[in-house]
Amino acid sequence: MPGKLIYLIGPSGSGKDSLLQAAGERLLANGCRIARRVITRSAESVGEDACGVTPEEFARMELEGAFALHWHANGLSYGIPRGIDDWLAEGHDVLVNGSREYLPVARQHYPDLLAILLVVKPSVLRQRLVARGRESLAEIDARLQRNKSFGEEPDCVQLDNSGTLEAAATRLVDLVMEAHACV
Repeated sequence: MPGKLIYLIGPSGSGKDSLLQAAGERLLANGCRIARRVITRSAESVGEDACGVTPEEFARMELEGAFALHWHANGLSYGIPRGIDDWLAEGHDVLVNGSREYLPVARQHYPDLLAILLVVKPSVLRQRLVARGRESLAEIDARLQRNKSFGEEPDCVQLDNSGTLEAAATRLVDLVMEAHACV
């Protein structure tokens, strides 16, 4: 029986990478793989455990069909390696750090995916973005304003990450295990 694609989305700074790191061992112990994204940002960047490539390398990989999913956002390119299809075929659930804007395309490729929207109270999100130090205060405020326009995403399970990381990680594992039981 094939596995299920778990598509985690949420605003920048909502804690997706921290959540994946906190829940990673428990997810793996329950048969869920976490896909490592390919991204056109330096591998030395703080945060995500991604494979950093140049824009030229990404374009070559894209042309060669290396990605199951890929998109461009915020001046960067993101790719999910084609190997996730093998994991799914082997019966593993696969969790990917996705993009809200790309979700409709991902649903076309994986119609039964489980979309999880990570939500965070705006005041908590602002604090996290400031602490991360990647953007100016003006850029952070503009990002928070843009986030308001997204509203609720259709057909997504919401996961609140305004509290402790451990509570959100436990809930994420529970959601993945519930989804696996429904496959």
